[in-house]
Amino acid sequence: MKKRWIKIPLVIAAVTAGAFVFSSLVMFLWNHIFPAVFHVGAITIWQAAGILLLSRILFSGFKGRHGRWRGRKQMFGQWQNMTPEEKELFRQKAHCCRC
Repeated sequence: MKKRWIKIPLVIAAVTAGAFVFSSLVMFLWNHIFPAVFHVGAITIWQAAGILLLSRILFSGFKGRHGRWRGRKQMFGQWQNMTPEEKELFRQKAHCCRC
């Protein structure tokens, strides 16, 4: 039980450090590229963190990490249970849809 309580502060510290590093990277890149190219102002580290959060929401949504793989795992399980004839029929249909 004690090991669990030791891991929680370490995870919080690691997440905080990771957020700081990524925010610093976004701030550095923004402040060195965007003002020269797009004539916009420099940003602070908090604004960089906001940009990261906004991009996460806009481009990934709120689904968890495992949501991406659920459909692939299910499809792989169905593929394993198919007969060779069903697999060939599936390949033909998939090829037809790409045209």
